[in-house]
Amino acid sequence: MSAVRGDGVAGADGSDRTLWQRVASAGAGEDYAAVYADRFRRAAARGEDIHGEAHFVQALLPGPARVLDAGCGTGRLGTRLAELGHDVVGCDLDPAMIEVARRESPHLDWRVADLADAESLAALGRFDLVALAGNVVPFLEPGTLAAAARSIAMLLRPGGLAVVGYGHDADHVPAGCPVVDPDDVDAAFLAAGLTASAHHGTWAGDPWERAGGYRVSVWRQPVVPGLG
Repeated sequence: MSAVRGDGVAGADGSDRTLWQRVASAGAGEDYAAVYADRFRRAAARGEDIHGEAHFVQALLPGPARVLDAGCGTGRLGTRLAELGHDVVGCDLDPAMIEVARRESPHLDWRVADLADAESLAALGRFDLVALAGNVVPFLEPGTLAAAARSIAMLLRPGGLAVVGYGHDADHVPAGCPVVDPDDVDAAFLAAGLTASAHHGTWAGDPWERAGGYRVSVWRQPVVPGLG
């Protein structure tokens, strides 16, 4: 879930933890990574569909594709996409979340990585699709949205897609998580050179309305004639 590291400034608890780590530990204790994974495990056991994001991605790219699960958390999305035949890499800055992902899906490639650090991410190569689910955007450290958008653009192949889902009101983000303005998110991705393909209000593809409080945006890396 955590996508970028902080800037070295101590958080409210006097530590240098990321925003995500502070919010997650406050809500679920120090074993928050295992708690997070277990929440979805129990939901699946009740018969709930926990793979809405994967269904959405699969509809965009039904054939095998190279996908980055950015801010992957404990690997729920990336694991499901791999089951559907995609070549998946997952990255998250939080080692606790990556530890759970590696334990539950050891056959996949899970990396501890900073989404705002383009230089380190360059080693991952290019992707057909980069997915940011689970409120990755609101949990970006303050001032890093533009850098993260540039990193995502760099990681996409020509014609590649970025799928970005996030809550943008207090009812759709955890307590303690800042609310982002969709206009600011749009500005960052446009400045990074991506073009807006679609905006939805849910992972089921419902129309987006600002009052709905949640947005799933699809951004495309343009194909440059003669280079794509």
